[in-house]
Amino acid sequence: MLLIQADRDSLLKPLTMVTGIVERRHTLPILSNVLIAKQNGQLTFLATDLEIQITTDHPHADGGDFQLTISAKKFQDILRAIPDGATVTLDQDDSRLTVKAGKSRFNLQTLPAADFPKLAIDTNVKSVIKLPQSQLKNLISRVQYAMAHQDIRYYLNGLFMVTDGNELKLIATDGHRLAYVGSQIETSVERNEVILPRKTIVELYKLLADIDDEVTIEIAQNQVKFAFGNIVIHSKVVDGKFPDYNRVVPTGNDKLVPLNRAQLLASLQRAAILSNEKFRGVRLVLSDGMLKIICNNSEQEEATEELEIAYQGDPLDVGFNIGYLLDVLTNLDHEALVFAFGDHATSSTLVTVPEEPNFKYVVMPMRI
Repeated sequence: MLLIQADRDSLLKPLTMVTGIVERRHTLPILSNVLIAKQNGQLTFLATDLEIQITTDHPHADGGDFQLTISAKKFQDILRAIPDGATVTLDQDDSRLTVKAGKSRFNLQTLPAADFPKLAIDTNVKSVIKLPQSQLKNLISRVQYAMAHQDIRYYLNGLFMVTDGNELKLIATDGHRLAYVGSQIETSVERNEVILPRKTIVELYKLLADIDDEVTIEIAQNQVKFAFGNIVIHSKVVDGKFPDYNRVVPTGNDKLVPLNRAQLLASLQRAAILSNEKFRGVRLVLSDGMLKIICNNSEQEEATEELEIAYQGDPLDVGFNIGYLLDVLTNLDHEALVFAFGDHATSSTLVTVPEEPNFKYVVMPMRI
């Protein structure tokens, strides 16, 4: 039975939108599949790992209604291998799906759509927020690099989202550094605190466009929904207590050093060439009018960079994981930064952006 005859890109693009969350090896084999359904002139692609679910709808007038599940990776690989602009035909015969394009033919196994488990949607919505996609994407970019990855403190493997009145706050920390950003939103909502899984944030960031079109965020008790364009993401929230980020931000750091982002980034990137590959340490040595950047490794090799700075005060020699500094510098737009150092090499350092007062980055020192 003929299911679809369509341009290759009209299938590959929506398929790619949902397959980022598909696990290739899963205890439930059907979760390695994507659900494809056509109903009322809409072609729907749906994927889930039972923590996150992504759906995208596209108009498709030809043919009758159907639904099936097919290996997401195999179908995506086939479509990618088919020449751009080619016409793709999908035919189904019992549990087999035939994909045809030109003289190419692929015969694939399907699994029943009725067996495909979907995320149970929480309809008890507490708050609804609307903001431009570009604004949300920009906010996520400011903090997502500080999320933990596979940490036993599971509540750190994600992004902490707080709504309070007309303010939206995003916070991420891995225990070694913390990134915070706040932004005003038009709608005033009650206070909500949710931890969004790392995987949700990674996929959301990829799918958000740098445009002014709106994204609607619905916050329920145990779930958050993001809807934008023709994409809907449902995500469970992490059941845990996020650290009190206000206690992490130092308030008494008085060694203020204005720095140029691009200049500091270039110096750190050069010095990093000779950093220890395992520990990635860098020393920042403060003295009157000078910041010295020093990296060395186990082979007794050393790289030194010197930057002239507007600083007069007590000297300081403090070590950091250079990756934590590179992360924040590559994810900021403004060039003027201020590093606020504490009195001791064991004090955390606060990075702020004068042109972006709602951003804060705290990085813990490391012993070198």
